[in-house]
Amino acid sequence: MIIDSHAHIYLEQFDDDRAEMIDRAQQAGVTEILMPNIDHTSIEAMMEAELRHPGMCFAMMGLHPCSVDKHFEKELYKVEEWLGKRAFKAVGEIGTDLYWDKTFWPEQQEAFRIQCELAVTHGLPVVIHSRESIDETIEMVRPFTEKGLSGVFHCFTGNEQQAERIMEMGFYLGIGGVLTFKKSGLDAVVKKTGLDQLILETDSPYLAPTPFRGKRNEPSYLTFVVEVLAAAMGMEANEVMEKTTRNTRSLFTSHEL
Repeated sequence: MIIDSHAHIYLEQFDDDRAEMIDRAQQAGVTEILMPNIDHTSIEAMMEAELRHPGMCFAMMGLHPCSVDKHFEKELYKVEEWLGKRAFKAVGEIGTDLYWDKTFWPEQQEAFRIQCELAVTHGLPVVIHSRESIDETIEMVRPFTEKGLSGVFHCFTGNEQQAERIMEMGFYLGIGGVLTFKKSGLDAVVKKTGLDQLILETDSPYLAPTPFRGKRNEPSYLTFVVEVLAAAMGMEANEVMEKTTRNTRSLFTSHEL
């Protein structure tokens, strides 16, 4: 049993074979796929995927930092409205991004803090994007941990010190295809962290693991991440799957739909 804790399987890249892709995931042992939102344009497709695959696909609600601009407050009104309508697995995908564009950095920070507050209000974990901004994001999260906020730094690619700081706050590290890249150095980091605060993800359709690097990613490819993680830990694959699944349930199960 494996849970893909982060996959955008509602995107158009899967429109031609979504049902078949879900079947492949189930055959590979994936029992649940958690879907982070992007912005108001992705909600309908995400909800449709959840509706068509009950018990398998679960939605989150949030505003992705790369969708933050000077009109971000309008987007957050929609996030807040949806959080008041029904249950979600988490507030996500939220966070900060200094890789693509720094134009709206102040707005990203404000949007992130507002959504952390919404997560605290609704008793939900957060799913955090922090590309090229891990240190800054850790500092923004820290005050909310005193209010009981929990969550995961998705697609973690940081160093050992950053991992330690995140785990000290009680947060998890989302590990995916990057672990399988030869020069990522992530295998050395996870050796030090251990499995206690790791969860698995694909970030489908992005960041496919070796040997599919550069192609469309999908949840069934989690088995390749498991193999590399097991080798790094000196453990059996089944042990890795069991522990990371338990971790994922610990973070998200108290918010069952």
